[in-house]
Amino acid sequence: MASSSMKEIFSDVTLTVDLTTFKDPDMVKEIFKRSKHKIKQITKTSRYQAEGSFEDIEDVFVKLSSLERHTTSGRQHQQQAQMSPDQVKPVDIQKTVMEYMQQKCSKELRKIEGNDVTITTSLGKTDKTLLVSFKPLGRSSSSQVCAHFARERFITLYQRIATDLRAVSHSLADHHLSYLQNNFPELWIVSSSGKMTMTGPYAHISRLEDFLSNRKSSTPGRNPTTQRRTAGASGVSPVSHAQQQDDLQETCAICMDTINERHRKTLKCKHSFCTGCLKRAFEFKPVCPTCGALYGELKGTQPEGGSMSTSTRSSSLPGYEKWGTIVISYNIPSGTQKEEHPSPGQRYEGAARTAFLPDSPEGRKVLDLLKRAFHQQLVFTVGSSTTSGRSNVVTWNDIHHKTATHGGPTCYGYPDPDYLKRVQDELKVKGIQ
Repeated sequence: MASSSMKEIFSDVTLTVDLTTFKDPDMVKEIFKRSKHKIKQITKTSRYQAEGSFEDIEDVFVKLSSLERHTTSGRQHQQQAQMSPDQVKPVDIQKTVMEYMQQKCSKELRKIEGNDVTITTSLGKTDKTLLVSFKPLGRSSSSQVCAHFARERFITLYQRIATDLRAVSHSLADHHLSYLQNNFPELWIVSSSGKMTMTGPYAHISRLEDFLSNRKSSTPGRNPTTQRRTAGASGVSPVSHAQQQDDLQETCAICMDTINERHRKTLKCKHSFCTGCLKRAFEFKPVCPTCGALYGELKGTQPEGGSMSTSTRSSSLPGYEKWGTIVISYNIPSGTQKEEHPSPGQRYEGAARTAFLPDSPEGRKVLDLLKRAFHQQLVFTVGSSTTSGRSNVVTWNDIHHKTATHGGPTCYGYPDPDYLKRVQDELKVKGIQ
Protein backbone atom coordinates (compact mmCIF):
# COMPACT_ATOMS: atom_id res chain seq x y z
CA MET A 1 0.00 0.00 0.00
CA ALA A 2 1.38 3.37 -0.97
CA SER A 3 2.34 5.77 1.81
CA SER A 4 -0.05 8.60 2.59
CA SER A 5 0.97 12.23 2.38
CA MET A 6 0.70 14.49 5.41
CA LYS A 7 -2.16 16.35 3.71
CA GLU A 8 -4.20 13.14 3.67
CA ILE A 9 -3.54 12.47 7.35
CA PHE A 10 -4.31 15.94 8.76
CA SER A 11 -7.65 17.52 7.92
CA ASP A 12 -7.43 20.43 10.40
CA VAL A 13 -4.32 21.67 12.19
CA THR A 14 -3.39 24.45 14.62
CA LEU A 15 -0.33 26.71 14.46
CA THR A 16 0.86 28.58 17.57
CA VAL A 17 3.28 31.52 17.30
CA ASP A 18 5.00 33.65 19.95
CA LEU A 19 5.26 37.24 18.70
CA THR A 20 8.21 38.05 20.98
CA THR A 21 10.52 35.82 18.92
CA PHE A 22 10.08 38.01 15.81
CA LYS A 23 11.80 41.32 15.14
CA ASP A 24 8.67 42.70 13.50
CA PRO A 25 5.59 41.43 15.43
CA ASP A 26 3.32 43.71 13.38
CA MET A 27 4.29 41.81 10.23
CA VAL A 28 3.31 38.54 11.93
CA LYS A 29 -0.07 40.02 12.84
CA GLU A 30 -0.47 41.19 9.26
CA ILE A 31 0.18 37.70 7.89
CA PHE A 32 -2.41 36.32 10.28
CA LYS A 33 -4.83 39.10 9.38
CA ARG A 34 -4.58 38.34 5.65
CA SER A 35 -5.22 34.64 6.22
CA LYS A 36 -8.74 33.26 6.03
CA HIS A 37 -8.48 31.25 9.21
CA LYS A 38 -9.77 31.48 12.71
CA ILE A 39 -7.23 33.54 14.67
CA LYS A 40 -7.22 34.03 18.41
CA GLN A 41 -4.89 35.48 21.01
CA ILE A 42 -4.10 33.21 23.95
CA THR A 43 -5.27 35.14 27.00
CA LYS A 44 -2.67 37.42 28.61
CA THR A 45 0.20 36.13 26.47
CA SER A 46 2.04 37.15 23.32
CA ARG A 47 1.06 33.92 21.58
CA TYR A 48 -1.39 33.65 18.71
CA GLN A 49 -3.06 30.61 17.16
CA ALA A 50 -4.29 29.95 13.64
CA GLU A 51 -6.60 27.06 12.77
CA GLY A 52 -7.30 25.74 9.29
CA SER A 53 -6.60 23.03 6.74
CA PHE A 54 -3.12 21.56 6.30
CA GLU A 55 -2.55 23.46 3.04
CA ASP A 56 -3.67 26.81 4.49
CA ILE A 57 -1.65 26.54 7.69
CA GLU A 58 1.36 25.32 5.72
CA ASP A 59 1.17 28.54 3.66
CA VAL A 60 1.09 30.67 6.84
CA PHE A 61 4.00 28.71 8.32
CA VAL A 62 6.18 29.18 5.24
CA LYS A 63 5.53 32.94 5.25
CA LEU A 64 6.39 33.21 8.95
CA SER A 65 9.59 31.21 8.41
CA SER A 66 10.89 33.90 6.07
CA LEU A 67 10.62 36.65 8.71
CA GLU A 68 13.60 37.78 10.77
CA ARG A 69 13.82 36.58 14.35
CA HIS A 70 15.66 38.01 17.34
CA THR A 71 19.25 36.79 17.68
CA THR A 72 20.50 35.91 21.15
CA SER A 73 23.61 34.30 22.50
CA GLY A 74 24.53 31.49 24.85
CA ARG A 75 21.86 29.40 26.50
CA GLN A 76 18.95 31.60 25.33
CA HIS A 77 19.99 31.15 21.72
CA GLN A 78 20.26 27.38 22.20
CA GLN A 79 16.80 27.16 23.79
CA GLN A 80 15.26 29.34 21.08
CA ALA A 81 16.90 27.30 18.36
CA GLN A 82 15.42 24.13 19.78
CA MET A 83 11.93 25.57 19.32
CA SER A 84 12.47 27.20 15.91
CA PRO A 85 10.37 25.98 12.98
CA ASP A 86 13.33 24.38 11.18
CA GLN A 87 14.13 21.97 14.03
CA VAL A 88 11.94 19.22 15.39
CA LYS A 89 12.48 18.26 19.01
CA PRO A 90 12.90 14.50 19.60
CA VAL A 91 10.50 12.66 21.93
CA ASP A 92 11.73 10.53 24.84
CA ILE A 93 9.37 7.53 25.27
CA GLN A 94 9.15 4.14 26.95
CA LYS A 95 11.01 1.43 25.02
CA THR A 96 8.39 -1.28 25.55
CA VAL A 97 5.63 0.94 24.19
CA MET A 98 7.62 1.73 21.04
CA GLU A 99 8.41 -1.95 20.52
CA TYR A 100 4.71 -2.74 20.72
CA MET A 101 3.90 0.07 18.27
CA GLN A 102 6.49 -1.21 15.81
CA GLN A 103 5.00 -4.70 16.02
CA LYS A 104 1.29 -3.88 16.05
CA CYS A 105 0.92 -0.29 14.81
CA SER A 106 3.28 -0.34 11.81
CA LYS A 107 0.50 0.79 9.48
CA GLU A 108 -0.23 3.87 11.61
CA LEU A 109 3.49 4.68 11.86
CA ARG A 110 3.86 4.49 8.08
CA LYS A 111 0.91 6.86 7.70
CA ILE A 112 2.53 9.33 10.08
CA GLU A 113 5.77 9.22 8.08
CA GLY A 114 3.98 9.52 4.76
CA ASN A 115 6.20 10.52 1.87
CA ASP A 116 7.83 13.44 3.67
CA VAL A 117 9.25 12.24 6.99
CA THR A 118 11.41 9.45 8.39
CA ILE A 119 10.98 8.33 12.01
CA THR A 120 14.14 6.96 13.67
CA THR A 121 14.94 5.76 17.18
CA SER A 122 18.08 5.90 19.31
CA LEU A 123 18.98 5.18 22.94
CA GLY A 124 17.10 7.34 25.41
CA LYS A 125 18.05 8.76 28.80
CA THR A 126 17.83 5.29 30.40
CA ASP A 127 17.98 1.70 29.17
CA LYS A 128 14.16 1.63 29.34
CA THR A 129 13.58 4.63 27.07
CA LEU A 130 14.10 5.53 23.43
CA LEU A 131 14.59 8.86 21.70
CA VAL A 132 12.32 9.20 18.67
CA SER A 133 13.43 11.68 15.98
CA PHE A 134 11.51 13.05 13.00
CA LYS A 135 13.65 13.83 9.96
CA PRO A 136 12.18 15.63 6.94
CA LEU A 137 13.15 14.07 3.63
CA GLY A 138 13.41 17.45 1.92
CA ARG A 139 14.99 20.79 2.76
CA SER A 140 12.03 23.00 1.95
CA SER A 141 9.96 24.78 4.58
CA SER A 142 6.98 22.59 3.75
CA SER A 143 9.07 19.49 4.55
CA GLN A 144 9.90 20.97 7.94
CA VAL A 145 6.19 21.59 8.50
CA CYS A 146 5.49 17.92 7.78
CA ALA A 147 8.12 16.88 10.32
CA HIS A 148 6.53 19.06 13.00
CA PHE A 149 3.08 17.70 12.27
CA ALA A 150 4.42 14.13 12.19
CA ARG A 151 5.80 14.66 15.69
CA GLU A 152 2.44 15.86 17.00
CA ARG A 153 0.63 12.99 15.30
CA PHE A 154 3.11 10.50 16.78
CA ILE A 155 2.66 11.92 20.29
CA THR A 156 -1.11 11.54 19.97
CA LEU A 157 -0.76 7.89 18.86
CA TYR A 158 1.83 7.16 21.56
CA GLN A 159 -0.34 8.67 24.29
CA ARG A 160 -3.34 6.61 23.16
CA ILE A 161 -1.30 3.39 23.15
CA ALA A 162 0.76 3.99 26.29
CA THR A 163 -2.16 4.86 28.57
CA ASP A 164 -3.95 1.60 27.68
CA LEU A 165 -1.00 -0.82 27.40
CA ARG A 166 -0.59 -3.74 29.78
CA ALA A 167 1.79 -6.71 29.95
CA VAL A 168 1.37 -10.10 31.64
CA SER A 169 3.50 -13.25 31.78
CA HIS A 170 2.40 -16.88 32.02
CA SER A 171 4.17 -20.21 31.99
CA LEU A 172 2.76 -21.89 28.89
CA ALA A 173 4.03 -24.62 26.59
CA ASP A 174 5.39 -23.50 23.22
CA HIS A 175 2.65 -25.31 21.30
CA HIS A 176 0.14 -22.76 22.67
CA LEU A 177 1.94 -19.88 20.91
CA SER A 178 0.33 -20.34 17.49
CA TYR A 179 -3.15 -20.69 19.00
CA LEU A 180 -2.79 -17.53 21.07
CA GLN A 181 -1.37 -15.54 18.16
CA ASN A 182 -4.31 -16.55 15.98
CA ASN A 183 -6.98 -15.85 18.60
CA PHE A 184 -5.42 -12.73 20.16
CA PRO A 185 -3.94 -10.88 17.15
CA GLU A 186 -3.89 -7.54 19.01
CA LEU A 187 -1.32 -8.86 21.49
CA TRP A 188 2.44 -8.93 20.99
CA ILE A 189 3.53 -12.32 22.34
CA VAL A 190 7.14 -13.22 23.10
CA SER A 191 8.01 -16.78 24.16
CA SER A 192 11.20 -17.55 26.05
CA SER A 193 12.21 -20.50 28.26
CA GLY A 194 8.67 -21.75 28.80
CA LYS A 195 7.31 -18.32 29.68
CA MET A 196 5.20 -16.13 27.42
CA THR A 197 4.98 -12.38 27.84
CA MET A 198 1.84 -10.85 26.30
CA THR A 199 1.64 -7.09 25.73
CA GLY A 200 -1.40 -5.23 24.45
CA PRO A 201 -4.44 -3.05 25.18
CA TYR A 202 -6.10 -3.58 28.54
CA ALA A 203 -9.35 -4.93 27.07
CA HIS A 204 -7.50 -7.66 25.16
CA ILE A 205 -5.21 -8.50 28.08
CA SER A 206 -8.33 -8.80 30.25
CA ARG A 207 -9.93 -11.13 27.69
CA LEU A 208 -6.75 -13.22 27.65
CA GLU A 209 -6.73 -13.46 31.44
CA ASP A 210 -10.41 -14.50 31.40
CA PHE A 211 -9.61 -17.16 28.81
CA LEU A 212 -6.69 -18.55 30.83
CA SER A 213 -8.65 -18.47 34.10
CA ASN A 214 -11.62 -20.25 32.53
CA ARG A 215 -9.34 -22.82 30.95
CA LYS A 216 -7.73 -23.63 34.31
CA SER A 217 -11.11 -23.97 36.01
CA SER A 218 -12.46 -26.28 33.28
CA THR A 219 -11.68 -29.95 32.76
CA PRO A 220 -8.35 -29.98 30.92
CA GLY A 221 -8.60 -31.09 27.31
CA ARG A 222 -6.03 -32.10 24.83
CA ASN A 223 -4.79 -29.84 22.09
CA PRO A 224 -6.71 -30.72 18.88
CA THR A 225 -3.52 -30.89 16.84
CA THR A 226 -2.07 -33.42 19.31
CA GLN A 227 -5.28 -35.46 19.09
CA ARG A 228 -4.97 -35.75 15.35
CA ARG A 229 -1.31 -36.76 15.50
CA THR A 230 -2.17 -39.48 18.05
CA ALA A 231 -5.05 -40.78 15.93
CA GLY A 232 -2.85 -41.02 12.87
CA ALA A 233 -0.21 -42.94 14.80
CA SER A 234 -2.86 -45.40 15.99
CA GLY A 235 -3.70 -46.45 12.45
CA VAL A 236 -6.59 -44.07 11.68
CA SER A 237 -6.32 -42.56 8.21
CA PRO A 238 -4.78 -39.06 8.33
CA VAL A 239 -7.18 -36.21 7.59
CA SER A 240 -6.70 -33.46 5.04
CA HIS A 241 -5.44 -29.98 5.92
CA ALA A 242 -8.90 -28.55 5.19
CA GLN A 243 -10.48 -31.04 7.59
CA GLN A 244 -7.93 -30.13 10.26
CA GLN A 245 -8.87 -26.48 9.85
CA ASP A 246 -12.56 -27.39 10.27
CA ASP A 247 -11.70 -29.29 13.43
CA LEU A 248 -9.75 -26.36 14.80
CA GLN A 249 -12.77 -24.13 14.25
CA GLU A 250 -14.85 -26.59 16.27
CA THR A 251 -12.49 -26.40 19.24
CA CYS A 252 -13.75 -24.80 22.44
CA ALA A 253 -11.56 -21.78 23.13
CA ILE A 254 -12.02 -22.28 26.88
CA CYS A 255 -11.04 -25.91 27.47
CA MET A 256 -9.24 -26.28 24.10
CA ASP A 257 -10.97 -29.63 23.52
CA THR A 258 -13.20 -30.62 20.59
CA ILE A 259 -16.79 -29.49 21.15
CA ASN A 260 -19.32 -32.28 21.61
CA GLU A 261 -22.26 -31.51 19.28
CA ARG A 262 -24.78 -32.41 21.99
CA HIS A 263 -23.25 -29.82 24.33
CA ARG A 264 -22.58 -26.96 21.92
CA LYS A 265 -23.56 -23.36 22.64
CA THR A 266 -23.24 -20.83 19.82
CA LEU A 267 -23.47 -17.13 20.64
CA LYS A 268 -24.87 -14.36 18.43
CA CYS A 269 -21.30 -13.43 17.50
CA LYS A 270 -21.08 -16.93 15.88
CA HIS A 271 -18.46 -18.28 18.31
CA SER A 272 -19.17 -21.72 19.77
CA PHE A 273 -18.16 -23.30 23.10
CA CYS A 274 -18.92 -26.22 25.34
CA THR A 275 -22.14 -25.36 27.21
CA GLY A 276 -20.59 -26.04 30.61
CA CYS A 277 -17.45 -24.05 29.85
CA LEU A 278 -19.46 -21.04 28.67
CA LYS A 279 -21.73 -21.16 31.72
CA ARG A 280 -18.74 -20.99 34.07
CA ALA A 281 -17.17 -18.23 31.98
CA PHE A 282 -20.36 -16.13 32.07
CA GLU A 283 -20.49 -16.46 35.85
CA PHE A 284 -17.17 -14.62 35.89
CA LYS A 285 -17.91 -12.07 33.15
CA PRO A 286 -20.74 -12.03 30.55
CA VAL A 287 -18.54 -11.60 27.47
CA CYS A 288 -17.59 -13.88 24.59
CA PRO A 289 -14.21 -15.45 25.51
CA THR A 290 -13.09 -15.15 21.87
CA CYS A 291 -14.16 -11.71 20.61
CA GLY A 292 -15.21 -9.94 23.81
CA ALA A 293 -18.80 -9.28 22.67
CA LEU A 294 -20.93 -8.38 25.68
CA TYR A 295 -23.99 -10.42 26.72
CA GLY A 296 -25.77 -8.64 29.55
CA GLU A 297 -24.79 -5.72 31.75
CA LEU A 298 -21.16 -5.57 32.77
CA LYS A 299 -20.44 -4.66 36.39
CA GLY A 300 -17.01 -3.43 37.36
CA THR A 301 -14.90 -3.46 40.52
CA GLN A 302 -15.22 0.22 41.39
CA PRO A 303 -15.48 0.57 45.20
CA GLU A 304 -18.94 1.39 46.50
CA GLY A 305 -19.87 4.64 48.20
CA GLY A 306 -18.37 7.03 45.65
CA SER A 307 -19.97 10.09 44.11
CA MET A 308 -20.02 11.77 40.70
CA SER A 309 -21.17 15.38 40.34
CA THR A 310 -21.09 17.87 37.47
CA SER A 311 -21.04 21.62 36.97
CA THR A 312 -20.51 23.96 34.02
CA ARG A 313 -18.26 26.86 33.19
CA SER A 314 -18.70 29.56 30.56
CA SER A 315 -15.05 29.30 29.49
CA SER A 316 -14.28 27.02 26.55
CA LEU A 317 -11.79 24.23 25.92
CA PRO A 318 -9.21 24.43 23.10
CA GLY A 319 -10.84 23.08 19.96
CA TYR A 320 -14.36 23.71 21.31
CA GLU A 321 -14.48 27.51 21.40
CA LYS A 322 -18.21 27.61 20.58
CA TRP A 323 -19.18 25.87 23.81
CA GLY A 324 -18.61 26.09 27.53
CA THR A 325 -17.04 23.42 29.72
CA ILE A 326 -18.50 20.55 31.72
CA VAL A 327 -16.60 19.84 34.94
CA ILE A 328 -16.94 16.32 36.37
CA SER A 329 -15.99 15.75 40.01
CA TYR A 330 -15.42 12.21 41.24
CA ASN A 331 -14.88 11.23 44.85
CA ILE A 332 -14.12 7.65 45.95
CA PRO A 333 -13.55 7.34 49.72
CA SER A 334 -10.95 5.03 51.24
CA GLY A 335 -12.10 1.62 52.41
CA THR A 336 -11.42 -2.11 52.65
CA GLN A 337 -10.91 -4.27 49.57
CA LYS A 338 -13.48 -6.96 48.78
CA GLU A 339 -13.19 -10.31 47.01
CA GLU A 340 -13.16 -8.73 43.56
CA HIS A 341 -10.12 -6.59 44.42
CA PRO A 342 -6.40 -7.54 44.29
CA SER A 343 -5.88 -7.84 48.08
CA PRO A 344 -9.15 -8.67 49.87
CA GLY A 345 -9.24 -7.47 53.45
CA GLN A 346 -6.53 -4.86 53.02
CA ARG A 347 -7.17 -1.12 53.07
CA TYR A 348 -7.15 0.93 49.88
CA GLU A 349 -6.60 4.65 49.49
CA GLY A 350 -9.45 6.63 47.94
CA ALA A 351 -9.21 9.32 45.30
CA ALA A 352 -10.75 12.60 44.20
CA ARG A 353 -10.54 13.32 40.47
CA THR A 354 -11.68 16.14 38.21
CA ALA A 355 -12.28 15.75 34.47
CA PHE A 356 -13.42 18.06 31.68
CA LEU A 357 -15.71 17.76 28.65
CA PRO A 358 -16.89 20.35 26.13
CA ASP A 359 -20.49 21.40 26.80
CA SER A 360 -21.36 20.50 23.22
CA PRO A 361 -23.99 18.01 21.98
CA GLU A 362 -21.36 15.28 21.67
CA GLY A 363 -19.79 16.23 25.00
CA ARG A 364 -23.17 15.96 26.75
CA LYS A 365 -23.71 12.57 25.11
CA VAL A 366 -20.37 11.37 26.48
CA LEU A 367 -21.34 12.71 29.92
CA ASP A 368 -24.52 10.60 29.90
CA LEU A 369 -22.47 7.53 28.94
CA LEU A 370 -19.96 8.22 31.71
CA LYS A 371 -22.80 8.47 34.23
CA ARG A 372 -23.98 5.01 33.18
CA ALA A 373 -20.42 3.69 33.44
CA PHE A 374 -20.10 5.13 36.95
CA HIS A 375 -23.42 3.55 37.96
CA GLN A 376 -22.13 0.19 36.70
CA GLN A 377 -18.92 0.68 38.72
CA LEU A 378 -16.70 0.77 35.62
CA VAL A 379 -14.90 4.12 35.90
CA PHE A 380 -12.50 3.23 38.76
CA THR A 381 -10.93 0.13 40.26
CA VAL A 382 -8.39 -0.73 42.96
CA GLY A 383 -4.84 -1.48 41.88
CA SER A 384 -1.42 0.08 41.37
CA SER A 385 -1.00 3.64 40.18
CA THR A 386 0.90 3.93 36.88
CA THR A 387 2.08 7.42 37.82
CA SER A 388 3.14 7.01 41.47
CA GLY A 389 3.77 3.24 41.48
CA ARG A 390 1.86 2.85 44.77
CA SER A 391 -0.31 -0.23 45.34
CA ASN A 392 -3.78 -0.55 46.90
CA VAL A 393 -5.05 2.76 45.58
CA VAL A 394 -8.10 3.79 43.55
CA THR A 395 -7.13 4.15 39.88
CA TRP A 396 -8.81 4.85 36.56
CA ASN A 397 -10.27 1.73 34.96
CA ASP A 398 -9.37 2.31 31.29
CA ILE A 399 -12.10 4.77 30.42
CA HIS A 400 -9.88 7.69 29.65
CA HIS A 401 -10.68 11.14 31.00
CA LYS A 402 -9.29 14.57 30.27
CA THR A 403 -7.95 15.77 33.62
CA ALA A 404 -6.53 19.03 32.24
CA THR A 405 -8.09 21.78 30.14
CA HIS A 406 -4.95 22.55 28.13
CA GLY A 407 -1.73 20.89 27.02
CA GLY A 408 -3.00 18.46 24.38
CA PRO A 409 -2.98 14.63 24.56
CA THR A 410 0.46 14.38 26.19
CA CYS A 411 -0.82 16.35 29.20
CA TYR A 412 -4.24 14.62 29.26
CA GLY A 413 -5.80 17.86 28.04
CA TYR A 414 -7.19 19.63 25.01
CA PRO A 415 -7.02 20.15 22.04
CA ASP A 416 -7.54 16.50 21.12
CA PRO A 417 -10.02 16.25 18.22
CA ASP A 418 -10.29 12.44 18.43
CA TYR A 419 -10.89 12.17 22.19
CA LEU A 420 -14.70 12.12 22.25
CA LYS A 421 -14.77 9.39 19.60
CA ARG A 422 -12.10 7.35 21.41
CA VAL A 423 -13.85 7.45 24.77
CA GLN A 424 -17.13 6.38 23.14
CA ASP A 425 -15.28 3.41 21.60
CA GLU A 426 -13.91 2.51 25.04
CA LEU A 427 -17.38 2.69 26.55
CA LYS A 428 -18.83 0.61 23.72
CA VAL A 429 -16.42 -2.21 24.58
CA LYS A 430 -18.01 -2.22 28.04
CA GLY A 431 -21.52 -2.38 26.55
CA ILE A 432 -22.34 1.30 27.06
CA GLN A 433 -23.46 3.10 23.89
